[in-house]
Amino acid sequence: MKKNFIFECKHCGAQFQKWIGRCLECGKWGTIEQLTTNNKQLAKTTQQHAPTKTQVLSDMKGKDIKRLDSNISELNRVLGGGLIPGSLILLGGEPGIGKSTLSIQLATIIPESLYISGEESVEQIKLRSDRLKLNSTNLKLANTTNIESIIATIEQEKPKLAIIDSIQTMYSQDVSGESGSPNQVRACTTKLLGAAKKTKTAIVIVGHVTKEGSVAGPKTLEHLVDTVLYLEGDRYHSYRILRTVKNRFGSTDEVGIFEMTEKGLKEVANPSESFLKERGEEMPGSVITCLMEGTRPILVEVQALVNKTSFGYPVRKSSGFDLNRLHVLIAVLQKRAGLNLAQYDVHLNIVGGLKANEPAADLAVCMAVASAFKDKNLSTNLVSFGEVGLGGEVRSVSFLEKRIKECKQLGMNTIITRLKSKKTSSKIKILNVKNIKELINHT
Repeated sequence: MKKNFIFECKHCGAQFQKWIGRCLECGKWGTIEQLTTNNKQLAKTTQQHAPTKTQVLSDMKGKDIKRLDSNISELNRVLGGGLIPGSLILLGGEPGIGKSTLSIQLATIIPESLYISGEESVEQIKLRSDRLKLNSTNLKLANTTNIESIIATIEQEKPKLAIIDSIQTMYSQDVSGESGSPNQVRACTTKLLGAAKKTKTAIVIVGHVTKEGSVAGPKTLEHLVDTVLYLEGDRYHSYRILRTVKNRFGSTDEVGIFEMTEKGLKEVANPSESFLKERGEEMPGSVITCLMEGTRPILVEVQALVNKTSFGYPVRKSSGFDLNRLHVLIAVLQKRAGLNLAQYDVHLNIVGGLKANEPAADLAVCMAVASAFKDKNLSTNLVSFGEVGLGGEVRSVSFLEKRIKECKQLGMNTIITRLKSKKTSSKIKILNVKNIKELINHT
């Protein structure tokens, strides 16, 4: 029998016709191993299979699935109302952002939960729960990295919720490669998906975000699971944002706001009030804008600092705002509004650690930079939002009514934006601005 030799990378699974020292796919050294196959194994045989039974959509009756209430309203908001039995949820985020903290809090709330860790011993988990002042009489802990053993435990215990922390530490005996390799991560996730559907257990797997911004190495994990959640935020700030990227059982527009405290992650019922509570007195370069995080409006402070440059080339720095977008807005201010910023450094900051990614923050950024350049104070009860085009025109934004309502609740008295119609409010003053030059020259 003729034997064929192929060489396979035990880290990523790439195959080659000859041995090489370094894998051309993943870049690892010394991971190429020789495999032996024969022609009979490579030959494909045609088999007869029975057809799959089909059903007519109109004849099927919908079933109301009872969700598991997490008792964490911000988490329920993101999930679409609670945990779905039999669902597989991927919780991603940078190391140290609070994924394990949120997981252990959730596990202590849901009765009959199972927490399996491959990174910490059960004694370490106990110490962390004591530090967070968490207590549960029916939470079961385990420490293992073998995925077959984990699935056998889930099938035996049949918990309502199972936490796997983290997926990079797990390995399967049926797949070659070390723990954390793309092959192992995909295989372990696929087996956990089958176990979740079989036992009707909601499984949450924790995955670290790599330097490239992907969860657990390969981005292919996202299409395997039912729901993908990302815990975002700056570790040097207390606020965390739980954002959903994929959700088969709900909307992907909602976000949850948390605050990291000594007792774990605490829900922020009114994010706008929390972000503005430490705002100081009137000063140049400070203005409030209204961002939309999902379908939730949040008021945040935009700060700008403009000073004469000490070098030949002006410096532009931003925190929480896209630097390339800041360069564009500065060019618009110079060309359309007549502000000579060519010899001035511009520093911009979104207070609280949030990221102002939507175009509605353009107008507030322009007003903050212009205010700092002119050294002119803006009212602490002033809110501005709108998209600024290259021609200096101000464009309207979505969810206008929600933004206005949030401004009213926080006691703001003036809004500067672009209205789609001439609709005004009797309780709050709305200034309809058409271009940035008109606004800056009369502010």
